[in-house]
Amino acid sequence: MHVNCVGAIIFDAFDRLLLIRRGRPPGEGLWSIPGGRLEAGESDAEGLRREVLEETGLRVEVGRLAGSVDRPGPGGVTYVIRDYLATVTGGTLAAADDAAEARWCAPGELAELPLTEGLAEALTAWGVLPR
Repeated sequence: MHVNCVGAIIFDAFDRLLLIRRGRPPGEGLWSIPGGRLEAGESDAEGLRREVLEETGLRVEVGRLAGSVDRPGPGGVTYVIRDYLATVTGGTLAAADDAAEARWCAPGELAELPLTEGLAEALTAWGVLPR
């Protein structure tokens, strides 16, 4: 079974990447970009805006698709994750929903954090990192 998911690649004016530390499985305790599963009938852009707002308190404008990955999940599920570039348009950064923490990270800090599997490699392959 395939589960459609979206993720937001958001940089601030200082080229820092917005990351959240996951508060629930999958990837509990690991750092990743904000995002999650699409709800029934939701477009990628609608889902991305909802997920970012729920997890970070920020409103975003959704940009171009950066890339897509498939990740195995429990019980034979495959998460089909489409990651989009996005720009903050409002709100105040505060971790919420299933995000335990949210912070801006300089590119050099990424290697020091426990990231979700394949995140740094995918962002590098898509030409998003390093900036």
